[in-house]
Amino acid sequence: MGTGEIKSSEDLRETPAILDGISESVHRKKLGVFFIESDNRRTAFGRGSTGGTTPVNIHGKPIADLSKTGGWIAAFFIFGNEMAERMAYFGLSVNMVAFMFYVMHRPFSSASNAVNNFLGISQASSVLGGFLADAYLGRYWTIAIFTTIYLAGLTGITLCATMKMFVPNQDQCDQLSLVLGSCEPAKPWQMLYLYTVLYITAFGAAGIRPCVSSFGADQFDERSKDYKTLLDRFFNFFYLSVTTGAIVAFTLVVYIQIERGWGAAFGSLAIAMGISNMLFFAGTPLYRHRLPGGSPLTRVAQVLVSAFKKRNVPFTRSEFVGLYELPGRHSAIKGSGKIPHTDDFRGLDKAALQLKEDGSNPSPWRLCTVTQVEEVKILIKLIPVPACTIMLNAVLIEFLTLSIQQAYTLNTRIGKLKLPVTCMPVFPGLSIFLILCLYYSVFVPLSRRITGHPHGASQLQRVGIGLFISILSVAWAGGFERFRRAYAIRHGYEFSFLTPMPDLSAYWLLIQYCLIGIAEVFSLVGLLEFLYEEAPDAMKSIGSAYAALAGGLGCFVASIINSIIKSITRNPENRQQSWLSQNINTGKFDYFYWLLTVLSVINFCIFLYSANRYKYRTEQALEVRETKQKIPAENS
Repeated sequence: MGTGEIKSSEDLRETPAILDGISESVHRKKLGVFFIESDNRRTAFGRGSTGGTTPVNIHGKPIADLSKTGGWIAAFFIFGNEMAERMAYFGLSVNMVAFMFYVMHRPFSSASNAVNNFLGISQASSVLGGFLADAYLGRYWTIAIFTTIYLAGLTGITLCATMKMFVPNQDQCDQLSLVLGSCEPAKPWQMLYLYTVLYITAFGAAGIRPCVSSFGADQFDERSKDYKTLLDRFFNFFYLSVTTGAIVAFTLVVYIQIERGWGAAFGSLAIAMGISNMLFFAGTPLYRHRLPGGSPLTRVAQVLVSAFKKRNVPFTRSEFVGLYELPGRHSAIKGSGKIPHTDDFRGLDKAALQLKEDGSNPSPWRLCTVTQVEEVKILIKLIPVPACTIMLNAVLIEFLTLSIQQAYTLNTRIGKLKLPVTCMPVFPGLSIFLILCLYYSVFVPLSRRITGHPHGASQLQRVGIGLFISILSVAWAGGFERFRRAYAIRHGYEFSFLTPMPDLSAYWLLIQYCLIGIAEVFSLVGLLEFLYEEAPDAMKSIGSAYAALAGGLGCFVASIINSIIKSITRNPENRQQSWLSQNINTGKFDYFYWLLTVLSVINFCIFLYSANRYKYRTEQALEVRETKQKIPAENS
């Protein structure tokens, strides 16, 4: 059994059946008052009960002087790693579609789906990284291992773009040949190599994405009176580093690609990742660590199995002793404090239901602590909120690929300066950068007057604001695309989808870009903070992985929607092209954007319902304390 998993002690004392005489009316009261605590339930290998979330050094020993570790200095070393990872992530997302089209001679639709899958795997696999961090490795070593894997993948992509043996013959492959699809296609082994190194890079992100934000937040002392404010500012600065990486990817990396070629562009991403790795390791003496709490999946499985075994046992049974928990402040789970009992999902409470027949040495697969049960409840209650951001992430992915196709048909000049089409996604990044810079000086004071909330808006309110703005963004995109396509047909550009129209500026796209950037700031920053604060102590990385998983599922949802729309709207017999035709001027991208608008509205309504039902952990803890105070008074 893993180091942090719960084990039964051999000398568990038999607890008296104190509830045998409780009346039926008391049985119907909240189960939180029926805690039964044992002194001897310990963690594996005789390490004893652990005291919650005490920070330790890299050797697992308590830090004597916290003032010499953690804080903003340590956090900035971690920011660098995330900045380089997002620089590579966005650099690949915007350049890989063009690389596959122009160099590997893949169709736009095929290249877009391949990149969507890469983006999806890089985020959805974060659950694996979060599991390893919380269970065995800790966040530091998970980042260290996976960031090295990420660097290896980027190096492989650089070799693919640098060495001619990995790409098809480029001779006699002009723009017309690309449009007609008559260029020499890549050999199967060449595509296999590219997909292999691409997905190695995606796998490397699995350990970075869920751990970096949590590891950075770990650097702040939760006992500090300013902890909430520091955490709020940390997640805003964290997303600022993400945005900075994206801006560099959409500008400097694109410039390098144009001036120096694909090999230099992808090589710059690998160099940036290598430098960030060295900075991350250089900050090692400053970091505060949290001990991994053992396999969270094992604890979840123990709760589900225990609850299933006792599914037919009523809480009013005479052999009912109480709900099992440890005494005092300590938890049986390493790296976790105690979690008060709540009345949600009462069927799971049966996993902590202690009966006389459980004996003096119950198996953890038959009897779990209340804290262990509450961990599972929290994981379940968190699911609807990140699930409602899947649609937002799908819209972000669609914008990243479809708006590039729109920009190819538009004039990207600013005066005498012609901006490369692949630089267009920098504008959401710039809007995010601006909003984050003005967030505390403009938004918080204004919204505080309206909501009365000390931070301007609660975490769920920020997520909701972002989802609403994303609806406006995608609706505008549909309206502008209808105008753009009609303009192209009217001026004779119907079949020239790679030729820019000189009299129609690409900067009309800025409206949808800026709106989606603002939506991203509110929704995703609020979501990261929400998941970190609400997740169980020993499952912070799993909580952060929820956000990355939602991003990954958004990529897959985007690919699925694309495939369904292409299948339904294309009719070869009538020569009817799909809405997402490679020739954007003969397609119906506006219909597609409006479909996304309808789906986003439905998703927003689901979020409003879920958010209205959700209770923050601090609110539930307060309710539990009030209930415990009322029941003795009622029985006296």
